[in-house]
Order: sequence, then structure tokens, then C-alpha cells
Amino acid sequence: MIDHNKIGWKTAAGLVIANMIGTGVFTSLGFQLNEVQNTWSIFILWIFGGFMALIGAFVYSELGTHFKKSGGDYIFLSETIHPSIGYLYAWVSLTVGFSAPIAIAGIAMNDYLRPFSGNSNLPGLLTILLIPIAHVISIKRSGQIQNLLTLIKILFIVSLILIGFTLPSKSLSSSLDFSNSWTREIFKPGFAVSLVYVFYAYTGWNSAAYIIEEVQNPKKNLPKALITSTILVLIIYVFFQYVLLKHASMFDLKGNVEVAKISFENLLGSLGSVWISFFIAIQLIATISGYTWVGPRITHAMAKDFKLWKPLAIENKNGIPITAIGLNTLISLLLFISGSFEQVLIYAGFVLQLMGTITIYSSLKVRESSGFQTPFKPLLQWIYIVFSLAISCYLFWDRPWESLAGLGIMALGLILYLFDKKKPDFKSQTRL
Repeated sequence: MIDHNKIGWKTAAGLVIANMIGTGVFTSLGFQLNEVQNTWSIFILWIFGGFMALIGAFVYSELGTHFKKSGGDYIFLSETIHPSIGYLYAWVSLTVGFSAPIAIAGIAMNDYLRPFSGNSNLPGLLTILLIPIAHVISIKRSGQIQNLLTLIKILFIVSLILIGFTLPSKSLSSSLDFSNSWTREIFKPGFAVSLVYVFYAYTGWNSAAYIIEEVQNPKKNLPKALITSTILVLIIYVFFQYVLLKHASMFDLKGNVEVAKISFENLLGSLGSVWISFFIAIQLIATISGYTWVGPRITHAMAKDFKLWKPLAIENKNGIPITAIGLNTLISLLLFISGSFEQVLIYAGFVLQLMGTITIYSSLKVRESSGFQTPFKPLLQWIYIVFSLAISCYLFWDRPWESLAGLGIMALGLILYLFDKKKPDFKSQTRL
């Protein structure tokens, strides 16, 4: 029997795709080309990043179907390691973990819409304000909206790939290089540096695990959603990098943020690139929607357990955590208006990368899963842990102050945990 208050695997997969395909895939290549220039090196970067995301999808499928509670890492870490670790993750997620990506997408939207709206910040502002309203009606309505927005996103980027493969380029030179230089580049420190941007572009592969109580037949549908969407995004990312490299010179792309605009201006002319910018902005609505749906579920899960956050446990008659959504939106707006979120995102990224690694480690404490089983366990977990820790160490070395600030946020969360108290009845909820 179909529960209309829950979503199927396709909607769950759409949520994952919407959260993954954001600004990273349209902007990362220019920074990667500062370090590596061979096309095979670029492909290896994106395939390896997708492989790491796929490992994560396997592990989160196991954890989600084992614990069967919405809240993602907060639940996994609290149940397997210690409630304080789960609390820290929820605290970081509440402050910047999910609100900063919303703010970044809003500001990016304004940048892409400059040819249409001038210097106005209204497009991003209105999107951040209006999307949460759509998500407080019902889970069914959230699913319908997310499906539509994700469909637009997929059709757009697939269309760009098809156009890039079929139409001749107007660029005088291409950045494609299929020589053997990749055999040297992949061992350079710059290759590891480039992985930082790739990992950022794949962020969101675990989205559906945060709302598992809203997914129909989660034992079957959660793994299907996480794994299918991650593989699809990996394929899209690799083909899209090929198109960008094909239609612009190394000189034009290297170190540039607007790589998509540059390549498609060579392909479609200046007017065509303007419309490409417009649709990049439109597809960011799906990203904002996805983070708005997922982020508050972590806060809500913590609020059901701890007295300090009790007001954030309030739900409406349809089980939607309205106060958690409201607070997430408020923090997103503050970061959006201030425009000073870049350093915040860096230290949040450092902490979330670190805590995500701890979550992967926590799956090793689940001896016999009652749901999905991670293949080749524990080999895949240790592969993820080793490479993720290496990336975290690089971030700390390259950006020590931002990393220390991230650790400071964790310390503040730990202080709050020490003064906070768990509710005597962890299952109780407040409804309006």
C-alpha cells in the first residue's frame, strides 16, 4: 500500500541529484587546471571523486536502513559512538553546514542573473524566502516540487552535454590533451589539491539518508536512491568536463571561475552564453530546495532528544518540522545578506569532512546490519577514511585559521552539550 505522506525512490534520488549538482560542477575546472592540465588527469579526478561518493552511498545506505531514523549523521554518530559526537554534528549542521550552501547558491544565482536583473539581490533573496514556504505544506508537496526542479536541472545539464558533443566549437584552440603526461600529474601534490574541489562538487550524495522516515520501503528504496543517483551524477560530471575542455583554450579556462560561461560563449555566442547563465541560475533553485528539505531534519532529530532545542522539535499537523525550517532559513538569510560566508564555508567544510569521515568509521561498529550490507566491508570504509583524512590534513595545512575556527565551533558545541540535558522520553514529539 502506497503511503502518500512518504516519497518513493525516484523522488529520493532526485533530492540527492539536486543537492549534488550545484555550483561546483560549473566552476571547479578552472581551479583544477591550475594544478593539472591533462584530460585523463581531469577524468581521473572526477571518477575518483565519484568513487568516493559511491563508497559513502553504500555506507549511508547501510546505516540508514539499520537505524531507520531521520537525522542522518546525528543518529548514526549518537547510536554508534557517543551522543556528544552526534550533538556536535547537528550543531555544525545547524550553524553553517546546510545554511551556508543555501546562501552560496542564492548569491551565485544573483551573479548569473546580472544580465537580466542588474545588481539586484532580489532573485536569490526571494528564492531563499519562498522555497521554505513550499516545504512546510506536506511531504507530498515537497516531493512534487523537488521532482519538478530536479527534472529541470537534469534536462538542462544533459542538454548542455549533447550540445557540446554535437556542435562545432568556435574556439581557436581546445584544452583537450590525451597525452601520457597524466602518468606524472596524478602523483603531484596539485592532484590532491584538485580533489578538494571535486569532493565539494560531489557534496550531497548522502541527502536521502537524512529523511529516511519519509521514504517508502527504505530498506529497498534508500540504497536504490543513493547508489543510482551517485552513479548518474558521476557520468554527467565526466562528460560535462569533456565539453568544457573541448570548447575553450587552456589560457581562457585556467584559474577562471566562469568556465561554463567561457566554453558555451565560444560554442553559442554571447547571447547564447547569457541564456546559459540564466538556466544555471534557475537550476540552483533545486539546490536551495534540497538543502532546505534536508538540513532541518538533522536539527529536528536533535531537538527531539535535548531540552535546549525543544522549540525546534515542533511539527505541524503533517509532521513537518516548521520551526527547524524557519531557523535554518533565518541563518541562511543572515549569511546571504552579510556576504561574508566564504571563510565560514571553508571551516564548515573542514569540520563536515572530518565528521563525515567519523560517520564512515562508525559503520564499522555495526557488526550485523539489519538492512543493506556494504559490499567489501571493511575495505571500502578504510579506503574512504584514509583518503578523506588526507584531504582534511591538506585543508588544515593550507587554511589553518579557518580550520581552527571550525574546531572552535565544535568546541562551542561541546560546551553546549555539557550544559544541555537529554529529555527523559526521547520519542516524544511536539505537534501543532
